[in-house]
Amino acid sequence: MHGLELTTSWVGIASLIMFVVGYYFIAAEDKYHINKAKPALFIGTGIFMLIGVYFALNGLDGHKLETEVEHLIIEIAEIFFFLFVAMTYIEAMIDRQVFSALRYNLVSKGYSYRKLFWITGLLAFFISPVADNLTTALILSTVLITIDNKKIDFLVPGAINIVVAANAGGAWSPFGDITTLMVWIAEKGSFGEFLYLFPASILGWYVTAFLLSRFVPNEVPPFHSDEQKIEIYRGGKTIIALFALTIIMAVLSHQLLHLPAMWGMMFGLAILKLYIHLLNKNIVGRDEDGNGIPDELEKINVFKWISKIENDTLLFFFGILAAVGGLHFLGFLEYFTALYNQFGATAVNIGVGFLSAIVDNVPVMSAVLKANPDMGADAQAQWMLVTMTAGIGGSLISFGSAAGVGVMGKLHGIYTFSSHMKYAWTVLVGYFVSLAVWYFQFEILGIY
Repeated sequence: MHGLELTTSWVGIASLIMFVVGYYFIAAEDKYHINKAKPALFIGTGIFMLIGVYFALNGLDGHKLETEVEHLIIEIAEIFFFLFVAMTYIEAMIDRQVFSALRYNLVSKGYSYRKLFWITGLLAFFISPVADNLTTALILSTVLITIDNKKIDFLVPGAINIVVAANAGGAWSPFGDITTLMVWIAEKGSFGEFLYLFPASILGWYVTAFLLSRFVPNEVPPFHSDEQKIEIYRGGKTIIALFALTIIMAVLSHQLLHLPAMWGMMFGLAILKLYIHLLNKNIVGRDEDGNGIPDELEKINVFKWISKIENDTLLFFFGILAAVGGLHFLGFLEYFTALYNQFGATAVNIGVGFLSAIVDNVPVMSAVLKANPDMGADAQAQWMLVTMTAGIGGSLISFGSAAGVGVMGKLHGIYTFSSHMKYAWTVLVGYFVSLAVWYFQFEILGIY
């Protein structure tokens, strides 16, 4: 049974209503004080429960549904465990005072909030193409909150800047974002062709950052000259190196070994655990409770790091990916691909950016790739356009991208849907700048 036949059935209508209502509560998290993971998980599991009931009542072959869910589980698991390992490493680095030491080094130099805003944004833009946008956003939002966890007029613009920079930086690299990776694997663009998106990506981010920086105070964060210098705890520098190695293994696992990226990440987690085991073996004759022992010399418990990761962020991703997968199975996501013939590739590809902000760029890009629409004579340029818009379009709304959701979890109660929307116009201006640069470079100059 084709998914399109279910959109007008009672299960299709009920599922769509459930999705819209659930998404409303996700967006209105501040108003109702309901953690975004709860409605996301409810609609994600609820839609497929409804589909299962529909299949059972109508005596339909459940194997198609079962196969669809199995594929979806694999897709979700790859993202889930990738994030699981990345978050564990971040908690490990927090515990080893990596970010506190970085904060000391930045603040002790007397940098203003505005200068720190630009430093974190630049780091996000150039780390993202290598480490992926979510991991980058998680790392730098942690740096942000360690600089000053109360200065809202610094934290909110800074968080938006990091999300925009991470998404823009990921758009010009095949493994900077899940969507770019999907396009690369589908052979819609070679490795070198993605690099041509660099001008549009960096100029769009720069314009947004420039506008946001006007709202950041030019004051200097509180720092006392007698503040004790913070050093990275024992094992911290090695953990940084292991994290970099883990990211490399994730890329190599996918590109060379034909394994999911999360397999390399999990292997990296195994190496981390083995390293900590060896590190702890060197601590002998210590009080088990660490009484009278400096924090940096206490035995390390990896599971304590794991217990501190943002489980609500992981469950949000599970729920929202499941929900969108359900709508895709019902046939709703296939409708917009028919618009290519009616409105042309450029207009629809620009619209994909706005759609990816609302729905999520991964299933939207998946739908585009599965439909494989006719992109016209300049198909190569159009595939780069939709790659860019799907990647950077998610920045328009706080939960429109993996990076945004990750930062919402890290800066809980500070970076929210409503706080993002106050400055969303700056992101929109940057989005149109990126489009203008793409059009001038690809369509007028023909450089790609």
